[in-house]
Amino acid sequence: MKAPGWLLPALALVLGVALGGWLAWTWQANAYGKDLADQADSYGRDRAQAAAAVIDWQETQQDARRELEDRLQANDKTHYKELRDEQAKQARLRGQLATADVRLSVLLNTTASGGSGGVSTTAGAGGLVHGATRAELDPAAAQRIVNHRRCRRPGSWSDESRT
Repeated sequence: MKAPGWLLPALALVLGVALGGWLAWTWQANAYGKDLADQADSYGRDRAQAAAAVIDWQETQQDARRELEDRLQANDKTHYKELRDEQAKQARLRGQLATADVRLSVLLNTTASGGSGGVSTTAGAGGLVHGATRAELDPAAAQRIVNHRRCRRPGSWSDESRT
């Protein structure tokens, strides 16, 4: 049996098409695989840069928070020390007032009254202003003033800084 003359070229053509298709498929798969690998690398680099930026921002924020906490702690310590000092000063003054070591007096406006009005112009034992006209307070009234000052926040009276 003799093969027809067209069978061999047809077989070669089919074999060539199949071989060409296989080569094109393999080349295309390699090219797409390379593109996908490049895309994955690029995405990974972008994610790493974004993560580094977030970590840097977070470290900056944590440093700022720590600095603020340190400042607040220093302010709290200062405020607490001032508060304790004022409380000790008030307790000392209350004790001195209770034992009559110190007398409370007030300055009088002598320009309005036109003179001393019979009140001595000499300073008291615990006085700070010498030569001004003063009137001594009743010890019970002085104690009420001291007790009233204890209820107020330290620093709220203008004369607390002057002792």
